[in-house]
Amino acid sequence: MKGEVFFGKGMGTIKDEYPDIYEAITGLNEVVYTGHVLDYKTQKLIAIAIAASHSDKRATKKQILSAVSEFNASKDEVMDVLRVVLLTSGMPSFIKSVNILNEVFNE
Repeated sequence: MKGEVFFGKGMGTIKDEYPDIYEAITGLNEVVYTGHVLDYKTQKLIAIAIAASHSDKRATKKQILSAVSEFNASKDEVMDVLRVVLLTSGMPSFIKSVNILNEVFNE
């Protein structure tokens, strides 16, 4: 379901007002998420780590929800990703992300 799923707040505006830019972004999305060497689930888990490392609550939650809905990612799989965030980005990013993880799995 990678297709045209974007988590940025402004993508609706880009799609409506700048269709050429939107088309370029969509094309880039298809090139990036190929599953050529790393399968798409692994790429999605990497996306969770990147969003979490930036302490971006909205993006982290959307990426986790996407991984769960598209790949049935387990809480333990996501937690493994967040362990790497702890090591590479520190405690604040890690704790925020664990709270988001618990929120997603307790909804």
